[in-house]
Amino acid sequence: MSRVVASFVGVICLSSAAAAQTTDSGFGGLASPSMAVVARGMHAAIRRNLAETADAMPAADYAFKPTPDVRTFGQIIGHVALGNFLFCSQAKGEPPPAGAEAARSASGKAALVKVLADSLAYCDEVYAATTDANFGQAIKTPGPGGAARDATRGGVLVFNTAHNNEHYGNLAVYLRLRGHVPPSTARTQPAGR
Repeated sequence: MSRVVASFVGVICLSSAAAAQTTDSGFGGLASPSMAVVARGMHAAIRRNLAETADAMPAADYAFKPTPDVRTFGQIIGHVALGNFLFCSQAKGEPPPAGAEAARSASGKAALVKVLADSLAYCDEVYAATTDANFGQAIKTPGPGGAARDATRGGVLVFNTAHNNEHYGNLAVYLRLRGHVPPSTARTQPAGR
């Protein structure tokens, strides 16, 4: 009996510790039998984190990089914006919009926050137009050497959210190294903490 009680207490303690480290965009709120609904929910969660992160970092720290061989904070924001334009235009079946060129050349906080917001708004339209009926729609994406590859609309959008989450992880570390709490964590902490 004491082992059962000890195990139960251990599970409760581990669950509490894990809950303190998680974000407010867990799978439970995104679960659906509809792949289009899940993709839209995943996009909404990461878009919020990215937009708030870009706003949270002071302008002077957009040039920060923890080691010489990695991108600066601002370069990651530009890379994410460019990725949004490229992936979402592929899913939509059109060439990248003009914003993709702006993402390649933007510098400074104001310009990078704007190009990120533009890329997220562009993707918002693509995710909103994605349904279960067109989620598996066949599309072509650029492959090695310029050759086209077969893909699906939904597959590209899922890859886009994975790419954004990957780089949000980078950006969260950059924020912490500069003494800031990442937005996804800040939203789960009690006020004044």
